[in-house]
Amino acid sequence: MATTETKVSSSSSGSSAAGLSWARVCKECGQQHEGQDSHLYEYQDEVDDELVCHICLQPLLRPMDTPCGHTYCFHCLSNFLKEQDFCPVDRQRLQLHQCRPSSLLVRNLLDKLTVMCPHNDECQQQMQRCELHPHLHNRCPAFRRLREEAEKRKRPSWNELKGRKGDGESSGDAKHSATQSRNPSRDQPEPGLINPAYEESEDDNTPLRSSLVAEANVVELFREPEEELGFRIVGGKDTPLGNIVIQEIVRDSLAARDGRLAPGDHILEVNDVSLASVPHTRAVAVLQQPSLLRLTVMQEKGFKTRDPRSDHHHSSSITSHSPHGNATSNHNPGTVLQVTLMKSQRSEPLGIKLIRKSEESGVFILDLLSGGLAAKDGKLRNNDKVLAINGHDLRHGTPESAAQIIQASEVRVNFVVMRPAECQEEGGSSREGQHGRAARRAPEPQYFRRQSTYMKDPPGGFSSQEKTVSLKKEPRLSLGITIAGGRDCRSRLPVYITSVQPVGCLHRDGTIKRGDVLLSINGVDLTQLTYNEAVSALKAQTAQSQVVLRVIQTLSEDSEEETEAANKDELDAVDDSRDDILYWTPLWTRWLGLPSHMHWCRDIVLHKTNNESWGFSIVGGYEESHGQQPFFIKTIVPGTPAHFDGRLKCGDEIVAVNGATTVGMNNSSLIPMLKLQKNKVTLTVVSWPGSLV
Repeated sequence: MATTETKVSSSSSGSSAAGLSWARVCKECGQQHEGQDSHLYEYQDEVDDELVCHICLQPLLRPMDTPCGHTYCFHCLSNFLKEQDFCPVDRQRLQLHQCRPSSLLVRNLLDKLTVMCPHNDECQQQMQRCELHPHLHNRCPAFRRLREEAEKRKRPSWNELKGRKGDGESSGDAKHSATQSRNPSRDQPEPGLINPAYEESEDDNTPLRSSLVAEANVVELFREPEEELGFRIVGGKDTPLGNIVIQEIVRDSLAARDGRLAPGDHILEVNDVSLASVPHTRAVAVLQQPSLLRLTVMQEKGFKTRDPRSDHHHSSSITSHSPHGNATSNHNPGTVLQVTLMKSQRSEPLGIKLIRKSEESGVFILDLLSGGLAAKDGKLRNNDKVLAINGHDLRHGTPESAAQIIQASEVRVNFVVMRPAECQEEGGSSREGQHGRAARRAPEPQYFRRQSTYMKDPPGGFSSQEKTVSLKKEPRLSLGITIAGGRDCRSRLPVYITSVQPVGCLHRDGTIKRGDVLLSINGVDLTQLTYNEAVSALKAQTAQSQVVLRVIQTLSEDSEEETEAANKDELDAVDDSRDDILYWTPLWTRWLGLPSHMHWCRDIVLHKTNNESWGFSIVGGYEESHGQQPFFIKTIVPGTPAHFDGRLKCGDEIVAVNGATTVGMNNSSLIPMLKLQKNKVTLTVVSWPGSLV
């Protein structure tokens, strides 16, 4: 069998760490190469020709099989097909969407190829190709040194990184804003932007904070046809949020498995298309492009303190401190612990069972095996939430990804966990308090979810209209609609229509559309029912010969695009599979126009000490140019009370603070109210699910 030697020379690969910078080195392969180029590896053995790409003549990276039976690197093939429309080997007609990832067997063979650490002046380790990434981030001394040097340098502030874009700017090229000339006006807050998260305390003993640390990063995701990226977005130029923000990462999705995106990330560009000044529906369309997506995102890293005392490391292997600054406070939702476990050898198991929970994202410790290393150490406990392992963020990770990090680690495994407070949360059930934060949230439907009594107008540009359809029909004839939602679903949504089937009488009438929210049928109120209650009511009333159906349709000023999307929905619904119909959900913007009496809200109680911020920023309030706008959560800062509590989401609407309505408030009235809450604040919020892409 023909073989070829595929080693990258030291001179071309930059094997020496000297002269490298953290900004220029690839975080995946450790080499210096352009962002669009393939990763570089130093292979130590001859590689079978069957595992070599016939375009770059290097071992395959992300191999793709063509219908004609050839295999190429994904990058090589996609770049080739941008200029040509045929297979490079046999010149048969070919398009990228016809290709499929290679089999698991081929990918495993490629992952097992032996490579050397690229920084071989300081690190001469060899490993399988799939182990190079964890080696670089957990064990390589040269890579660690580059990262530490970069962290010591002063980073630009959030404002400098993302820039301040006026309404007249069209490029939205925020990733270059850090190099632009610094304009003093950029230090002024955006109109309507309230930053209680960024307020520095006037107490003399408060550590001084610099600007919020943020990084602009590029994330590439490749998805199969019809595969979802697996995250929800909020925002858009037609909403008070302005930016496109990730609200949530869907469990076990492509984005969750990739692990680089997180809630709160601001999406600046997609495949070089700026999202800085596009409406929400356009952003969704851009993110639904097939194949490769190259996302430029702004990711917040938390506050950077200027208190030199914070730079000192504790010598103890366990450091206990509250995320709110006081581990002994009776009001803290949890305590953050740093725990280091030392294995006698790399293969020694830790004796930890990890699980996920249905009501909360992240990884939790289910059990410590008797006699295991973690049980003997005694510092980790059942129900601890794993925030990070060896520096890898697992706030929205999976047990599988946590296990991979542990297996790839050397003898030292560093855990950062949050332990739920043992005290009872004020305002909660008397049965709460002894089972941690997850148990305290169990009675949420009774204690924290209810119909909103705060009357307000929707955001500017959004409205709704009621529609009534009166039909005379045969008792056996179906209305021909499918529904979803209900006040028992996760987001406590009203019941809405997911499809109007062409066989039903409502399709012939044409008034009722996909996405309409049901109000009543024959006078029976449907707005506060669970899903099963709504199904029973519809079945009972549909059996009658006369049916009067009332629905509400939300509208926006972006009417042309919304109309086109609605028409497309109607056409697509005819061909949709049963699963597509069941799981279809409206865009986030569709919920914004609903009248307030249809909102459900919940109370979120946050606790902190006097000398720290709440950890969120808000847009909205009264402005002369836009009138009265609701207050929305725009940013949740890592390492703050709002972040560690975990219930607030970007895009949530704040309708009251400590029971006082925010309707009619402007910035100058809400900021003092938040500042006055020294230790505790109760936020009443309305939360709509973001648009799934």
